[in-house]
Amino acid sequence: MSRIIHKFTRNVPHWQPRVTPVKLAEATEAQLEALQVTPSNTKVSDYVLTLAHDVESLKVRSPLFNAIMYDPGGMSRAERELGALGASMVNRCIYCAAVHADRHAKIEKDTSVTDALFAKGEDADLSDRNRAIFDFARKSAEAPPSAGAAEVSALRDAGLSDEEILDLILSSALFGWANRLMHVLGDPVRKEVSA
Repeated sequence: MSRIIHKFTRNVPHWQPRVTPVKLAEATEAQLEALQVTPSNTKVSDYVLTLAHDVESLKVRSPLFNAIMYDPGGMSRAERELGALGASMVNRCIYCAAVHADRHAKIEKDTSVTDALFAKGEDADLSDRNRAIFDFARKSAEAPPSAGAAEVSALRDAGLSDEEILDLILSSALFGWANRLMHVLGDPVRKEVSA
């Protein structure tokens, strides 16, 4: 038995799709190409396999995701994860919030930032730089977005360069979109342990 979860944690739940994912063994050549499956692949997520139903979108989505989240230079990986976490918390995307909080904590080798955010949300006690990043990501993910000149000024005051600000805009915008897609396509669930 499984239950849908509603609380933020770093414990990444299983994502249960509502649309049957493409079966890797039955994928078309075009789907395999979009998935960039190689013989060394051991696991492709159900989310990506669900997106494989739309080959053209997936062919664009994966390189864009990788470029925004993993390209060298600009904002640090941990700060990109913090931007994605801010957007995911606003959108109540339990799965994405867990993934990005877990990645942030592992990269930083410290759980204090994500612990504070999950305990107090936007009232968490953060460094000036983390505060500016989280506030910008949160406000840019609201519908409609409320991030503007004051938030960009706060980022600059916290020491972010224009390149880092652009990386933050991209990471929080990417997850503003991805969160909404995940909400429609499936649910975060935890397996109930039977006694």
